[in-house]
Amino acid sequence: MAKEGKSASGEAKLLKNDTKKLGKSGTKPLAKSEVKQLDMSKTRAKKIKHSYQVKDAENSILLKLKDGEVVIEMNPEIAPNHVARIKELVRAGFYNGLKFHRVIDGFMAQTGCPYGTGTGGSGKKLKAEFNRTPHKRGTVSMARSMMPDSADSQFFICFADCPWLDGQYTVWGEVTSGMEYVDMIKKGAGANGAVSNPDEIISMEIIADIG
Repeated sequence: MAKEGKSASGEAKLLKNDTKKLGKSGTKPLAKSEVKQLDMSKTRAKKIKHSYQVKDAENSILLKLKDGEVVIEMNPEIAPNHVARIKELVRAGFYNGLKFHRVIDGFMAQTGCPYGTGTGGSGKKLKAEFNRTPHKRGTVSMARSMMPDSADSQFFICFADCPWLDGQYTVWGEVTSGMEYVDMIKKGAGANGAVSNPDEIISMEIIADIG
């Protein structure tokens, strides 16, 4: 998963040897029957897309936090397998109620562990889809262990530009609305960013499914 350190100049950078491996998840992979299927008219989809001002409602997420709604637009062109899996998990309700277990002020907020500890996932590892999209404020990217192909369900949202992560983690989306509410997520203490009584994801929905 993403880790932060400090260089002599005071700038944060990734410490590879300080990255902890994700523990084996006890969660079974989702069955196809558990995944909600999209079924709506083009007119309705267009209306919903317009109301949230997204480019593609089928590849956009509405993330509800305690302070407000956040829109994440996914990019299947750069990470098709990760986007497809995230959509499966969102439609199955996997993320609803999960904690932001690791939050570092000025760096990122991480969530997606069913145990709320950073040690679990959905039970399906994904082959890395590293790309040239930079980690900047609002970037949504996958957490992983030291192994490149270990991303599962955990992801993080960058509070600020994090160029030292570029090319090492799979970027799959970007916050296009409501970043001010991401900023309000409760921060952790200490270098690891563990959060006491952390904030939770109220819900995540594919915008094309809302109605």
